[in-house]
Amino acid sequence: MKRREFIKKVGTGAAAAVAATAIAAPSVIAGKKTAIKWRMQTYAGSALAEHVIKPSIDAFNKAANGEMIIELYNADQLVPQGELFRAVTKGTIDAAQSDDDSMAAPVDVSVFAAYFPFASRYSLDVPALWNWCGLNEIWEEAYSEIKGIKWLSTGAWDPCNFSTSKPITSLADLKGLRIYTFPTAGKFLQQFGVIPMALPYEDVQMAIQTGELDGVCWSGITEVYTVGWADVCKYYLTNPIAGAWAGSYFANSDKWAALPEHLKALFKLSIDSSHYYRQHWYWYGEAKYRTRGGKMSLTTIPEEDWKAVENAAYKLWDEVAAKSPRNAKVVAILKEYAKTMEAAGPPYRS
Repeated sequence: MKRREFIKKVGTGAAAAVAATAIAAPSVIAGKKTAIKWRMQTYAGSALAEHVIKPSIDAFNKAANGEMIIELYNADQLVPQGELFRAVTKGTIDAAQSDDDSMAAPVDVSVFAAYFPFASRYSLDVPALWNWCGLNEIWEEAYSEIKGIKWLSTGAWDPCNFSTSKPITSLADLKGLRIYTFPTAGKFLQQFGVIPMALPYEDVQMAIQTGELDGVCWSGITEVYTVGWADVCKYYLTNPIAGAWAGSYFANSDKWAALPEHLKALFKLSIDSSHYYRQHWYWYGEAKYRTRGGKMSLTTIPEEDWKAVENAAYKLWDEVAAKSPRNAKVVAILKEYAKTMEAAGPPYRS
């Protein structure tokens, strides 16, 4: 079934047919009829979803004991990624896991989601910033201004590095590379000659194989091996443009308000479970695949040359801060956090 037909026929037998493709979507548990059913779409393709969200949703469905079932769909399965935010606000989809940036969230702070250049060094920086430095409250404020959406939580994924079919050993090697990446990261990298490309997630591997793409700047090396991109990318650049992806969970505000409090609490616990799983899965995977992956060669741009990219990022921070008072508040938090980490020294910063 085509996505457009699904949108028009939600709640009909045609929608039920699409639901058959969902991940872990049983309609009955322990002989009980499901009282509440949600459709949730993740930004991740099928192989990646097996790690970044499916275990937590499977656990939620089991713990809900028939009171509620979440049908989980992969990237672009119901609606294109760029329409995901609007689909949640309209109730076409009940919930989503995504960064604000690529799902086209119409808030000023969406620029800081996904990979805001050099905003983090390690994955723990993201939950520290959101939970202890005030970003939770800022995100609550921003999304409270938009009808139909409930922002629930932000957590960390992997770092952002180049994985390509051509070796990168200098900034000059970035020129002309056709790269699959996130909106803000793509705009930032254009100044170094990168050509950002947009296409469906599941089409990326074939696009690299056929030469339509030269690679990705979408993830760390764990993801590259997990989803199959390591089969078509020969080189991995060790210089990251950010230390961790910042992704969030969202729900349709009416559907969220209608949930009983114990199911809200259970869903938030499942989110925390997913956040925790990713912390250790990515952390170990980044080291394992660099040292024992066997499919990709590591390359590095000298630190003194890469400093130009970092300096350009800090210039971007000031440009973004000038766009709204709320953005300025976020940038001030990022700068203060960076100073704290530098002052703390190892292991926070070397």
